[in-house]
Amino acid sequence: PPPPSPPPLPPQPPPPPMQPLASLTERSAFESALGGVYEKSAWVASRTFDKGPFSSLSALATAMRETVDSATEEEQLALLCAHPDLAGKAALAGELTPESTSEQARAGLSSLTAEELEGFTALNSKYREKFGFPFILAVRNARKSTILAAFPPRLAKTRGEEMAAALAQVHKIAWMRMRDIVAAAPTGKLTCHVLDTARGIPAAGMTIVLRKRVVQESGEEAWKVVGNFVTNSDGRLNGPALQGEAFTEGVYEWTFSVGDYFAAAGVPTPGTPFLSDVPLRFGIDNPEQHYHVPLLCSPWSYSTYRGS
Repeated sequence: PPPPSPPPLPPQPPPPPMQPLASLTERSAFESALGGVYEKSAWVASRTFDKGPFSSLSALATAMRETVDSATEEEQLALLCAHPDLAGKAALAGELTPESTSEQARAGLSSLTAEELEGFTALNSKYREKFGFPFILAVRNARKSTILAAFPPRLAKTRGEEMAAALAQVHKIAWMRMRDIVAAAPTGKLTCHVLDTARGIPAAGMTIVLRKRVVQESGEEAWKVVGNFVTNSDGRLNGPALQGEAFTEGVYEWTFSVGDYFAAAGVPTPGTPFLSDVPLRFGIDNPEQHYHVPLLCSPWSYSTYRGS
């Protein structure tokens, strides 16, 4: 069966407006805006400022990562230890940073059953006892089941391997926090191409709908239509589906009218088509990049990949 839908998110205050990089050229503004993206470790932003100015959000994130990766092992360990346990005592006592509070709530960790809480507590304790720092996972877009499944393979690592894995998660958390604060450069775009693998030709004339997952004021998720398209003679759209400032991070979904396309083309299909509308859900992590998300299809199969 499909995984259960996550519970509605708790109502969130409207996010502050994004800050352009050009507004962060003074040290005080830079450190004030970015001092918290690495958990309780303002030294990362302070040292990174000296590497600027930065041309894009991606360039800023790379510089922040390099600052951490070039730090001493003692500094890296302190950074790891600055993170709270997932569903730990600090969370229960309401002592998390606003960023950690929001991230753990999105993963459903603020509404655990007594049995689930007991399981998390046992795993957190076992992990800390082995490695000497807390279990860290970028949970913003994870489910409770995803988090629990990550413990066993991480517990099987050596301390050196796990320290590297934990730092990789720290960088991922910091990237998503930076993305909430700093406006991305308007360089990214989303494109599509549909190939008819049954006949070995571009799929011309196929209808495609693009939706984006949004969170309403109530905390419920909904899908917003952001574009309707028909492929051209080359099986492509007449330009990017989204680009520049309209292209933002998040979860999107193409819906391809595969059944209608093959019916119109006269390709034999059964009375109840095996494929009718084909939904393809994908995530955009870095809106400064080019995401090419195509479809290769026949009446009986389809596949995709992330191109650029």
